[in-house]
Amino acid sequence: MSAPSLLAAARAQALRDLRLVWRRRGDAAQPLLFALMVVALFPLALGADPQQLARIAPGVLWVAVLLASLLTLDTLYRSDVEDGSLEQMLLAPVPLAWLLAVRVGVHWFTASLPLVVVTPLLAELLFLPADLLPVLMASLLLGTPLLSLMGAVVAALTVGIRRSGMLLALLALPLFLPVLVFGAGSVMAAAQGLPWIGALLLLGAGLALALVLAPLAAAAAIRIALN
Repeated sequence: MSAPSLLAAARAQALRDLRLVWRRRGDAAQPLLFALMVVALFPLALGADPQQLARIAPGVLWVAVLLASLLTLDTLYRSDVEDGSLEQMLLAPVPLAWLLAVRVGVHWFTASLPLVVVTPLLAELLFLPADLLPVLMASLLLGTPLLSLMGAVVAALTVGIRRSGMLLALLALPLFLPVLVFGAGSVMAAAQGLPWIGALLLLGAGLALALVLAPLAAAAAIRIALN
């Protein structure tokens, strides 16, 4: 029997992950609800001054997205560890890094992409100027996959530890902070009339590097943790 092709393995892995997400769609909606709650609390705490809210809107939106991303990292491999699927992935006739790359893609599609889609609505709640919205969307489209890829590596490092939520957050936050700085900083620079394309280029470079290295690093960490 011939080994499955990479595309066939990716399709099977993606369909399996999407079915699991659909069965736990209540959990899948938590990041979106969490981000909405965080954004809604700022006008209540700071008042409804449009100028003040517009000034802090890029940082607030990016912090909400970052915290929502942290919320889902603990579930990235947890079900696979519990039912033994992770060991089967190690024995699969295709590279483990390839299967993990598909897993991260599904995670971004189901957890982070909905946040990006509702960002215009959240930006309206914070009175973000309309001319800054394209910069914000571009930074999120570059930054959120980078958060998922880096989070997959950190989650792989703690895959053998039970109740690793707090440790996972402590390990992931230092890696996430540069993404937050460049993502929110590009929007703030555009608001002040300063050059902002450089920050997006750095996010794009980080994403290109992480697309190659993060699945390999996550696969190596999982092999070490399970051996």
